[in-house]
Amino acid sequence: MKVDIISLGCSKNLVDSESLMAQLQASGIEVHHDPVRPRGDVVVVNTCGFIGDAKEESIDTILQLADAKKRGKIKKLLVMGCLSERYAKDLREALPEVDKFYGKFHWKDIVSDLGLGLRKDLLTERSLTTPKHYAYLKISEGCNRFCSYCAIPIITGRYVSRTIEDILDEAKKLRDKGVRELQVIAQDLSMYGEDIYKSGKLAELTQRLSDIDGIDWIRLHYAYPAGFPKDLLPVMASNPKVCRYLDIALQHISDNMLVKMRRRITKQETFNLLDEIRASVPGIHLRTTLITGHPGETEEDFEELKDFVVKYRFERLGVFPYSHEEQTYAYKNYIDDVADEVKSMRAEDIMRIQADISRGINENKVGTTIPIMVDRREGDHYVARSEFDSPEVDPEVIINVKEGQKVKVGTLTNVKIVGADDYDLFAELV
Repeated sequence: MKVDIISLGCSKNLVDSESLMAQLQASGIEVHHDPVRPRGDVVVVNTCGFIGDAKEESIDTILQLADAKKRGKIKKLLVMGCLSERYAKDLREALPEVDKFYGKFHWKDIVSDLGLGLRKDLLTERSLTTPKHYAYLKISEGCNRFCSYCAIPIITGRYVSRTIEDILDEAKKLRDKGVRELQVIAQDLSMYGEDIYKSGKLAELTQRLSDIDGIDWIRLHYAYPAGFPKDLLPVMASNPKVCRYLDIALQHISDNMLVKMRRRITKQETFNLLDEIRASVPGIHLRTTLITGHPGETEEDFEELKDFVVKYRFERLGVFPYSHEEQTYAYKNYIDDVADEVKSMRAEDIMRIQADISRGINENKVGTTIPIMVDRREGDHYVARSEFDSPEVDPEVIINVKEGQKVKVGTLTNVKIVGADDYDLFAELV
């Protein structure tokens, strides 16, 4: 049997795909991840159901594979993940070509439905799809925040932390596979441990991950501003293995919008938190995401948001036009009253501002020497990242090499920054 697995959406989905792959391979199944042309006896699509564009990509992928099945190119089509969890009944009726739909947390059933035995001793094993020197490490599932616009709690349910011991066990297995950089992920890092330990444990977990020999970098993704665990800051400031990088989604800044979005934090509290983070961890790079066009967003709210971006000069920033998602609080209680073209124009305005900010930040690094992690070689240059850059979403460091110069992929080395543009840095080996 040959199985193709196609992963759509976020890195949390990718972890689930990697866990499924490990189980199948342990039973001798030949597995291919994200093949250019799926040709397996079985094709599994791990879907995203978060916002409109992601749902459209998932549906289009399923339709293409359903057509391939009709033409005899594949034998069986299975669908798992967030879209399947959220719209299982509708999907079964609309897509009878799919042999079976599985919810986000039921990927293990695929193993038994294929006539294989689930290996419980391998539940923390994964077949990595990332370059072998870094991997994602998921520390919890679900979310308790219930922001107005977000369907994640509807899809994933309440917040559930993994135990520290379970996470450390998986991290050591990743280390043994050659992983040197951990991308610690969760829908909400800020709440880690509160459910099972009755108090936040993110700082302790981060410190204990750093104690693992062979791990060079630890990067934290998706913190929530309300109730942010400030005991994490001294760990970030003093521990050289913990990247001075924090992904913290703020979404908006005007008090009017923060209330409508149900963010449980005020504008001034946000200012205070950002000031404390930057004062406590000198040189930290903050990544944030914003939403434009949420119901009720006025021109005044948007101008306030632009002023905020200019004032705080985030090193990394992304913007999403609001998507009116079924079953969310906003869908039930607000009219989607901002035109789609206005949502998009506002997002583009902010990204133009951010391009100037990013270029200025990058230009200030020219002439400095920094450590980088080498990801790959492309032609006559290497592509790397600094501690301030997460894979796939952040800028890269392009290393020009002279004849005879080589550097090993997956290792830390020092480079001198010799050039910059809006988002990338250019460097030479030291």
